[in-house]
Amino acid sequence: MNSHPLKLIIEACDRAISTRDFDALMAYYADDAALVVKPGMVARGKADIRRAFIAISDYFGDRLKVNQGRMEVIEGADNALVIMETHLCFPDDAGGETQTTRRATYVFRREADGTWRCTVDNSYGTTLLDDESR
Repeated sequence: MNSHPLKLIIEACDRAISTRDFDALMAYYADDAALVVKPGMVARGKADIRRAFIAISDYFGDRLKVNQGRMEVIEGADNALVIMETHLCFPDDAGGETQTTRRATYVFRREADGTWRCTVDNSYGTTLLDDESR
């Protein structure tokens, strides 16, 4: 389902994360959105989500690169569930780069004006269920 409008929005978000354009990134989030920062840690609201993305970028020395792989979009009512591959590239401890792929899940809401906004950003997808200590 590569022609869905959310594909272009997610590509724009990936570019914004990779280039640290957090103003552009926040335009795609709902005011009441939630971001899974890491298992067990959720940022809520645009201000906290922005701070989380800045901290993540700082952690990776401003070298985090994000892009997408396969994507499925399932719409119901004015919501869409996005299940996709998220490809991450970031510096490793040896001075090289590590590449990994996650199977992410996102929820978007279509606002009254037709604009899509992310309400749930979970780049960990169902691997959140793998943490048996919770």
